[in-house]
Amino acid sequence: MPDARDDCLRLAVVGHTNTGKTSLLRTLTRDPEFGQVRDSPGTTRHVEGARLLVDGKRVVELFDTPGMEDGIGLLDYMDLLAEGSPRLDGPDRIRRFLDSPESRSRYEQEARVVRKLLECDAGLYVVDVRDPVLGKHKDELAILAACGRPLLPVLNFVHGSAPHAGAWRETLARLGLHAIAEFDTVAPALDGETQLYDKLGLLLDTHAALLQTLKADVLRQRRIRRTDAARLIAELLVDAAAYRLSSLPDDDALEQATQSLRSAISEREADCVRALLKRYNFHASDFPNHPLPLEGERWGMDLFHPQALKDAGLHMTKGIAAGAMAGATVDLFTAGLSLGAAALVGAAAGGLWQGVDRYGKRILGRLKGYQELSVDDAVLCLLALRQAALARALETRGHAAQAPISLRDAAPGRQDAIDAPNTPLQEAAHDGLAGFEAGLRKGRVPDALQEARGHPEWSMPGRSGTAGPRREQVVRELAEQLGAMLSPPGGAAPYHRDR
Repeated sequence: MPDARDDCLRLAVVGHTNTGKTSLLRTLTRDPEFGQVRDSPGTTRHVEGARLLVDGKRVVELFDTPGMEDGIGLLDYMDLLAEGSPRLDGPDRIRRFLDSPESRSRYEQEARVVRKLLECDAGLYVVDVRDPVLGKHKDELAILAACGRPLLPVLNFVHGSAPHAGAWRETLARLGLHAIAEFDTVAPALDGETQLYDKLGLLLDTHAALLQTLKADVLRQRRIRRTDAARLIAELLVDAAAYRLSSLPDDDALEQATQSLRSAISEREADCVRALLKRYNFHASDFPNHPLPLEGERWGMDLFHPQALKDAGLHMTKGIAAGAMAGATVDLFTAGLSLGAAALVGAAAGGLWQGVDRYGKRILGRLKGYQELSVDDAVLCLLALRQAALARALETRGHAAQAPISLRDAAPGRQDAIDAPNTPLQEAAHDGLAGFEAGLRKGRVPDALQEARGHPEWSMPGRSGTAGPRREQVVRELAEQLGAMLSPPGGAAPYHRDR
């Protein structure tokens, strides 16, 4: 029996073989290493446990149990054991079975399941809604119900085609199980976890306050992850916007410098990808395609390919398209003056490079015939959109997912992404968010990045000690805009910093 003096909630994760019990544990704990997840029956052969903590305090213990395989045979055996004792209730029938020799032989696996459920406060019965309802499922539900513990069915794999979901709901209702949670362990809705804890709170009123604490922590941790993701993307964009290379004006030198710029920015984007995966606790192998594939095979193309900009929905003018073809913009860093005009005002230019070292060196280089290359506006916008798409995909990916990450469903507009009820203030905030993202898709670089363009010392490498406090302010400003862009639409809580 559970210890009444212990506030920790104990939950047994039970169900038929290969319904996603271990997958549920992986996603709830955000631990892709928990247990074994395979598309084959009977993977879990023993009971494993995991803990959910809030501020270092244990609040929930979850136990992954083996799959039940012979509910029909076990129910018949329990009926046989109960012959002559018609007044035995469910828990007495279960204990009589556990005392029998068959619990240590033929039905050893089922015995482990019901023994663990008796030790816990409640059970999560995981259902694969892709499977039809069969007699064995009804019998194992009858066995689990006989344990006398609250049982919450969890409908798994509901994100895709679920032709038997209705039949499962009807069957569960006929068995008296009216509180049902939907939680896709591979592609969970953003509110799936909090809905699960809400449903548990209805069944376990003595633990309702604890579950609300856990729910609040889930939302808080999600906002922190989103804030961190926005910061990582903002750092990438500032680095890319500020990055500059100087080159002699001949074709070979310009081509070499352009390739160097492309290589540096592509590697910086790959660094950001790795950091995002790590922040959401996924492996690099979960997202093996670089450069980022956003939609279909053609998205595997080079970041600087103009087709990538077009497919991202970036609306390019002729000038932007031409710049994107090269992937870089030649910067006339004499405030728009041509080289000839700059030579005519040599005295003024000389005063500038003597008085302001940063600009002076660049103007001197220009007058000596060097050209300066920087990343095109449209490429900066594509970087922002690609990284935002990846962060959105990570938000709604379960840690049991086996297929590589796809960004097809990462675009804004999914209505299952709900943190809190919508308010007029939130709607207004998301109107502004839509404008920010729309600007990116039109090739409009945010003001923060326009400022970064004038500060090569803000970029990698060798930034440490030279950037100054203004760079941090610019990164923070851009991160706030990106954080709102990453927030789920149609009812999300407004973006704010948590730390």
